[in-house]
Amino acid sequence: MIYIELPFDETRRLTFYLSMEEFVARHLDLDDCFFMWQVEPTVIFGRNQLIENEVNLDYCRKHHINTVRRKSGGGCVYADMSNVMFSYITKDENVNFTFGRYIDMVTQTLCKLGVDAKASGRNDILIDGKKVSGNAFYHIPGRSIVHGTMLYDTNMENMVGSITPTDAKLVSKGVKSVRQHIALLKDYTDISLEDFKAFVRRDLCERTHRLTDEDVRIVEEIEREYLTPEFIYGSNPRYSVVHHRRIENVGDFEVRIELKNGIIKAVNVMGDFFLTGDIDNRLLELLKNIPYTEEAVRQALPPKVDDIIMNLKKEDFIKLIINP
Repeated sequence: MIYIELPFDETRRLTFYLSMEEFVARHLDLDDCFFMWQVEPTVIFGRNQLIENEVNLDYCRKHHINTVRRKSGGGCVYADMSNVMFSYITKDENVNFTFGRYIDMVTQTLCKLGVDAKASGRNDILIDGKKVSGNAFYHIPGRSIVHGTMLYDTNMENMVGSITPTDAKLVSKGVKSVRQHIALLKDYTDISLEDFKAFVRRDLCERTHRLTDEDVRIVEEIEREYLTPEFIYGSNPRYSVVHHRRIENVGDFEVRIELKNGIIKAVNVMGDFFLTGDIDNRLLELLKNIPYTEEAVRQALPPKVDDIIMNLKKEDFIKLIINP
């Protein structure tokens, strides 16, 4: 695997590193690539999540925590300089294979440090049954990107408070609750964070590709989209119908449907599910200007939808649209 190196040591905004992933995927004709990054306190929410539903904006403003939307699906996460973020870019387009291969690689690297890590579920790595790494995926033509957290250490109050109410008692209870379900690497190894990063790089990567100043300029151009209010907050228009549902092994969904005279005018689907295809053009556009009936929705949809939303069955999606 090839390690992607920057021509400087300074810490950038999280949006820069998301844009760097895109640059590598779109502009570099290289095989499997990997890099690590750290950021000042930031909450990162998924492509299809409503920021006001997921992020405590008042807490974030008070504690100087940045908020960023990413282009992958999945849930809301907190990152700071005490943990490290991983990015993996590959030419393989098979979602399950890409996820599985990446998570196995990282799990094996942890095991080489004497850490009893195990892959779990659709996107997690666990130690002692506790989550130490959560990962998300998105696809662009010809490339797949997996990125995620590696919890060496972190500010637990910020992690909880940025996503939950600011009441001190609730934050305190939340910290205790979350702490029972997450693992911090520092508790399972004596290696320092900097030495851990160096070990991961040596273990996973055989050579280095260093970006040029011109490459960085292009990354910064890509970054502009991530910084626009339209991308961060979305339009969040009002809809006539709102459905909430959790589908096991798929995720939590919030569906907003705008109706006029019994005809669907717009559909917006939000949640922590994983996108594996173009939800807008291959799914939501097909539902526009059709009757709001089960039969019409079924006929409008493609035969299968699990190549657009991971593990989602067509019938479950129909129920999501039609039934409250």
